[in-house]
Amino acid sequence: MDLYSIIADKQLEKQAPLAERMRPTKLEEFVGQKHIIGKGKLLYRAILADQMNSIILQGPPGTGKTTLAKIIANTTQKTFRQLNAVTSGVKDIRIVVQEAKDILATTGKNTILFIDEIHRFNKSQQDALLPYVENGTIVLVGATTENPYFEVNKALISRSMVFKMKSLEDEDLKELIYRILENKEKGYGKLDIVFEEEAMNHLINIANGDARILLNAVELGVLTTPVDEQGIIKITLNIAEECVQKRSLKYEKNGDEHYDTISAFIKSMRGSNPDATLYWLAKMIYSGEDVKYIGRRIVICASEDVGNADPNALILAMSAFEAVQVIGMPEGRIILAQAAVYVACAPKSNSTYLGIDKALSDVENEKTIEIPFHLKDFKSQKLDKNNSGEIRNQYLYPHDYKYSYVKQDYLPKENQHKNYYNPKGIGYEKKIKERLNFFEKLID
Repeated sequence: MDLYSIIADKQLEKQAPLAERMRPTKLEEFVGQKHIIGKGKLLYRAILADQMNSIILQGPPGTGKTTLAKIIANTTQKTFRQLNAVTSGVKDIRIVVQEAKDILATTGKNTILFIDEIHRFNKSQQDALLPYVENGTIVLVGATTENPYFEVNKALISRSMVFKMKSLEDEDLKELIYRILENKEKGYGKLDIVFEEEAMNHLINIANGDARILLNAVELGVLTTPVDEQGIIKITLNIAEECVQKRSLKYEKNGDEHYDTISAFIKSMRGSNPDATLYWLAKMIYSGEDVKYIGRRIVICASEDVGNADPNALILAMSAFEAVQVIGMPEGRIILAQAAVYVACAPKSNSTYLGIDKALSDVENEKTIEIPFHLKDFKSQKLDKNNSGEIRNQYLYPHDYKYSYVKQDYLPKENQHKNYYNPKGIGYEKKIKERLNFFEKLID
């Protein structure tokens, strides 16, 4: 580095945001994640013993993935390099690998390569890493907010240990605030700050386990609050509310939380729990989920899980799907809630869902059933005029009979054992079942 770069780095260090300045550099300074980094735990021992194998750190934002990677770099004797999957490509990987080979040849030291957001690397980029992870040229430390078993090359996963990091506990976040207020070098220990307990609790609650959001909010509060006549910076509840006005939710439209939340929403409707249904719906609305996506899931649930136990569920769900696109948000939340609660509280039957899947399986896997001749479209048949009337009369028109029903073959006799639809004795399907049983008992 040249002199100007060194001076620039020093200046940036002084002006760095609080979250960067307060980043721990030693294992004993690390807050939270005691299940993987507590004293005596495997990862803790491996770092201290400088016996690191490749690892992948999975967890929500603000839980310490990057911090832990930098602590590993400071603690071990290995060389440390860092790439960001968003801005780096195969060329950057090759440069780092060549550097790692040179360092290994000249010093005997391995290189730790930290890749932030490793899930954003495509298959070819991940494949470029594989041989060098496998032969030990580099020790991979990957960080991701996504499920690595879905987003990371299986070959890389098999050569790495996956550690799942959790959202920080309230006590962890409170400890961070106290550190900020006490640290005179990197924090605000030189200032006279009074932090109201209500204000502290509000920030902890809103941060929702994300240390970065908490630190940014504290920094904003301290820097924008003037000192009073006694020279004190007083952080009140009102100031805290201004610093973070919206609660942080771990929700990405293509991430695990998205799929887990919609799964919980559907299962709550299926399980006839309107309270849980509204909660998961609210989470999706709050997180900015596409209302058409939510509406489609309600429509599907109305047919798949309610079915003919309450046919009105599908009508209401479809109406809600169309209405919310016309009305928009925020009023659309009421429409979605009405439809979701109706589906949740409706009687449930998956009989048609099971029936069509069983029928599709038979169509796919068994010999195709011949259509009985009397059910065919006679307009398309090349028939002898003398016989057409006689054959047409073989079809019995149900409306000519009492109850608009008459027994006749709708499947060939050898296939009449097929049974696809078995209505439950629930809701409107109870009436359907009674009607079918009534027809079954009618005398020819």
